[in-house]
Amino acid sequence: MTATLTVAALTERGHGERRVALVPDTVTRLVAGGFDVLIEAGAGSGAFYPDDEYVAAGAKTDTLESVLDAADVLLAVRRPEPEILARLRPGQVLVGLLDARGTGRAGLDELVARGVVVLSLDLLPRTLPRAQTMDALSSQASVAGYRAAVVAAEAFARYFPMMITAAGTARPAKVLVLGAGVAGLQAIGTARRLGAQVTGYDVREAAREEVKSLGASFLATTVNVASEGGYARALTPDERAAQQAELSAKMRAFDIVITTAQVPGARPPVLVTAETLAGMAPGSVVVDLGASSLGGNVDGSVPDERIVTANGVTVIGAGNLPAQMPTGASAAYARNVAALLTAVVRDGAVDLDPTDEVVDAVWVRPAVAPSTEVAPADVAPAAVVAAADAAPDTRPEGE
Repeated sequence: MTATLTVAALTERGHGERRVALVPDTVTRLVAGGFDVLIEAGAGSGAFYPDDEYVAAGAKTDTLESVLDAADVLLAVRRPEPEILARLRPGQVLVGLLDARGTGRAGLDELVARGVVVLSLDLLPRTLPRAQTMDALSSQASVAGYRAAVVAAEAFARYFPMMITAAGTARPAKVLVLGAGVAGLQAIGTARRLGAQVTGYDVREAAREEVKSLGASFLATTVNVASEGGYARALTPDERAAQQAELSAKMRAFDIVITTAQVPGARPPVLVTAETLAGMAPGSVVVDLGASSLGGNVDGSVPDERIVTANGVTVIGAGNLPAQMPTGASAAYARNVAALLTAVVRDGAVDLDPTDEVVDAVWVRPAVAPSTEVAPADVAPAAVVAAADAAPDTRPEGE
């Protein structure tokens, strides 16, 4: 008889975080696929998914303690708090956007050393075609890009579209979006739909056609680099200086600047300097999607804070924009998680094959992976096979 795997969604406890890893529609799909689903009571309330909707979809709700005890696979949006991680037992699987690059890797290595199986969706390369349905970074970046344009429009003291009235004509806002990745393209498209005159910029010349396909202009500079794994590589110091000089000269012509440049696991590049801000017109708005504890794309930006400079420029450190749209962001994220579960669960067991390019990408493991077996709590561990006796993980640290 095939065992039933129990998956559980935890309440997000991070500051300002309102998303949830599963939504009722996805629960229905998982239950139909043979999973038992647990939801920590109240986990969906911040995203306006009440417990009774989860129960109607086939899930059970319970306390954190009961969920941690019963679950074989724990689903989270962001990395759970240390006190929760400390309670995970060997053989449990943790899935989420777990900050597995750079300095965040150390905490996950401690979990792995204790026998917890860690699958971090932020390690999934955007270049794998079959992984697109699991690409949580892209789904959440799309939400962030949309929200950034809306936040900019709200903060701007004039119209976005051209307005022709009996009292006269108002010109459209001039918007510059720096970075034409998923978030940047969504910001460009949203600003265009709001009626603004939009220009996009990216260090990758290959992004030109994507920007123009949305009806925006492309800002050309002499700095042009190739992408690596779906992201622009980090610029050299000389390239960075040339980029800042060119952008600073051109940025002052725009009413609104939205910055989206990020390098996974590293400090975001500074694109808008204090000198550039000082040269922008009063009433201009700058939204920094890169704002984080590591820094941001804009000098002086602070996550989740709005600052007005001495010359009247509003600088918005965007912070966690997807959490500001928790219903839509959660629905997209839940579909990503369900797609991953479908890919790694076979016959009621988590089957991790390191020769599978998706598994190899998201699986956080030591340099030489020991044999790892993960099973439902009431089934012998051998019911689940994690084929980890293979060759060591040769990827660089943090990738």
